[in-house]
Amino acid sequence: MSASDRETVLEVNGLKTHFHTQDGTVHAVNGVSFKLHAGELLGVVGESGSGKSVTMMSLLKLIPMPPGDIVDGQANFRNNDLLQLEPNELRKVRGGQIGFIFQDPMTSLNPVLTIGRQITEPLILHTDVDKKGAKVRAAELLDMVGIPDAAARLKAYPHELSGGMRQRVMIAIALACSPEVIIADEPTTALDVTIQAQIIAIVKDLRERLGTAVVWITHDLGVIAGLADRVLVMYGGRIVEEAPVRDLYARPMHPYTVGLLASLPRLDQKGQELVSIPGQPPSLYAEPTGCSFAPRCAHAFDRCTSEVPELVEVHPGHRTACFWDLENERPRA
Repeated sequence: MSASDRETVLEVNGLKTHFHTQDGTVHAVNGVSFKLHAGELLGVVGESGSGKSVTMMSLLKLIPMPPGDIVDGQANFRNNDLLQLEPNELRKVRGGQIGFIFQDPMTSLNPVLTIGRQITEPLILHTDVDKKGAKVRAAELLDMVGIPDAAARLKAYPHELSGGMRQRVMIAIALACSPEVIIADEPTTALDVTIQAQIIAIVKDLRERLGTAVVWITHDLGVIAGLADRVLVMYGGRIVEEAPVRDLYARPMHPYTVGLLASLPRLDQKGQELVSIPGQPPSLYAEPTGCSFAPRCAHAFDRCTSEVPELVEVHPGHRTACFWDLENERPRA
């Protein structure tokens, strides 16, 4: 069954998030729309500042407000718009129905509380289990994510664990209440390659066993290649390409995606030089009036600087926001 044939568990439409600063308004997210289907792993890629994390944190109102401001959009989950929920209703969703794995477990875990306390807290808050049952479940979760001697580890504090162990604890907390969706915000960035591989293997295994839909945010296209079903490519606070993972690597349809892939080392292209994308990422203080990638794009023409391209389907399930037809090397009709 393809992802598009599965039930939609989360649908985001027209999300816009701004940050009001002393220097002006930062247009961090500029009309993002996507669907997440049951049981799929959706990769979200792009360089730093492209809006990946802000998009996903906005859905659960995890951005600081102020200066953050969600100015438009809908995020439909279980027939509710997450962006319109009252704080007490949203708390029931956070950690209960939608889990979040943060980038840095050392700053996300409370240093003065034991691991056991931090895993049992969402269980007691979101389920009917008592303290004794929560402790048993917490040990099961630690065992599930590959932490040895799980019962004893419940008494440990975050500083007593390695980086990889702390990230496993974050995964256990996110899984505690068997959520329908887990959002993982660059969960392997600060880890060495061996531990990265172990964390990715754990997430893949748990997703297959539990059927949880996962949004995996990363700047590492190499990680996404062997992990995701579908990929969103973000640039300048917008989605510029959306495709099944194999299609994205086989025939990228946006010049930015082409540039990202050209900068990635590949085993099947030995001896080929890596290519960097010229220029700098866009300043987001001004609201985009054209394609944000146009100043760095070799294919840009007049329309690109005066009109914002919308996502259009170029192949089944494959959409791109570009006025230039890369396949036929001509402006798109």
